[in-house]
Amino acid sequence: MREKITEISESLRRKGYRLTPQREAVIKTLLENPNQHLTAEDIYVMVRKSHPEIGMATVYRTLDLLSKEKIINQLSSGEGQCRYELESQAQRHHLVCLKCGQITEVNIQLLEKMQEALAAEHGFQIVGHLLKFYGYCAQCAPVEE
Repeated sequence: MREKITEISESLRRKGYRLTPQREAVIKTLLENPNQHLTAEDIYVMVRKSHPEIGMATVYRTLDLLSKEKIINQLSSGEGQCRYELESQAQRHHLVCLKCGQITEVNIQLLEKMQEALAAEHGFQIVGHLLKFYGYCAQCAPVEE
């Protein structure tokens, strides 16, 4: 984890930002909860355990900065809240429930093959993509009679 924090710190420094204790606490929370897709409120509650002085506005500003600098991904859920995850080199695909906002990560090998084919066919260097499927999770799906 320390290695990843150092990497992020150096990235921020190159862009003219410092890794403040509050920013580090937010990053640590995301690192400690991989694949959780936390809301700002979730992060705030977790960070306050070790940094009781941190305010909600600081968490929002930190998330905005980290998102702007492509250190984290901001995901819109069906419930109108944003959820956050650390940026990864691996392509991620998500199922987003429109009712409860649950976000499930899925790995779709077919899409990776399609990406390679598109790049080769068009001589295009793809550096990333975003794919979200919207619908209803098993708990929220309407029951058919």
